[in-house]
Amino acid sequence: MIETRAKSLGFDAFAVARPDAVPELRERLSRWLAEGHHGEMAWMTDRSDQRAAPSALWNGVRSIVMLGMNAAPEADPLENLARRDRATIASYAQRRDYHEVIKGKLKEVGQLISARSGASAKVFVDTAPVMEKPLAAAAGLGWQGKHTVLVSREFGNWMLLGAIFTAAELEPDTPGRDSCGSCRRCLDICPTDAFPAPYRLDARRCISYLTIEHEGPIPHEFREAIGNRIFGCDDCLAICPWNKFAEQAGEAKMAARADLASPSLADLSRLDDAGFRAFFAGTPIKRTGRDRFLRNVLIAIGNSENSALAEEAVRCLDDPASVVRGAAVWACGKLLDNGRVRALADMHCLRESDATVREEWRALNPPAAGRGFGADRPHL
Repeated sequence: MIETRAKSLGFDAFAVARPDAVPELRERLSRWLAEGHHGEMAWMTDRSDQRAAPSALWNGVRSIVMLGMNAAPEADPLENLARRDRATIASYAQRRDYHEVIKGKLKEVGQLISARSGASAKVFVDTAPVMEKPLAAAAGLGWQGKHTVLVSREFGNWMLLGAIFTAAELEPDTPGRDSCGSCRRCLDICPTDAFPAPYRLDARRCISYLTIEHEGPIPHEFREAIGNRIFGCDDCLAICPWNKFAEQAGEAKMAARADLASPSLADLSRLDDAGFRAFFAGTPIKRTGRDRFLRNVLIAIGNSENSALAEEAVRCLDDPASVVRGAAVWACGKLLDNGRVRALADMHCLRESDATVREEWRALNPPAAGRGFGADRPHL
């Protein structure tokens, strides 16, 4: 009855795991953190003891119900990568923020579990120290692929997960069985080589991390590889052959916004803070903030090989946010000839107050540089 209700609310998968179903989780997480693969995500370390053991998060938990909602995209996310004057946004972010969509539904299922069992329950949707993917694999919703993402036999790589911790003793389901075999397409397609080994992710090299979690300038070594990906990256998900079973998401699928499928880089580069908030209201993108988002857009503009977009980058050289100005400098260096770059350097370097932006100008270092690049300018 509970599973039937969950399915009627839009969940496509429902399974149960014991809180201690992944005893190796503590060692895996500790090693990942020790290697620094979490990058700037300090919240991964803040409550790592609770991430490693569900009972440390809530000592009353006896069973964990894992639920999944299929959010398979209608089109191949990789197709838009060739449209260099357009932006590519991760498919999940083209929809309403899944936290808002799933949490209310989880609460209803949790209340039903409590009503039936007489035991209390707590719900989590990526907002607490819960390792959803290994728990979902332990419950039998799928397995963690070589790219560390949950893969489902029925829904491929497109499951959005939620968890219900309950004090009720529920019968656990059979754990998922790894079915990746010798396939390594997800590893080989990664533009930034973010997988040091199968089943291990270095988030510091991941485009999703760089465009969403990373706050400062994007390291130069990754900029060209980012291409036109301005929020997240679907490459390792989209290439997986198990996606052939996820072509139809059914009624549970959250509708994607058509205007986010392939938006114009030029239009996005003109968004001020109010415009950004209005345009991305209700989506996960809004949480990233306008400045970080514009940084990503300008990296994509620099990679566009489209001289018509150069003036958008020039305009952003005067943006109030230093992280935007720095990305604009890089984009100008990619799209404009040395003469124009020297003229812009002479105009902007003398009044630039931010050290990271001045470093961006220095990195261009075109031949016969004007006074903005001169070695006799100690303030640069």
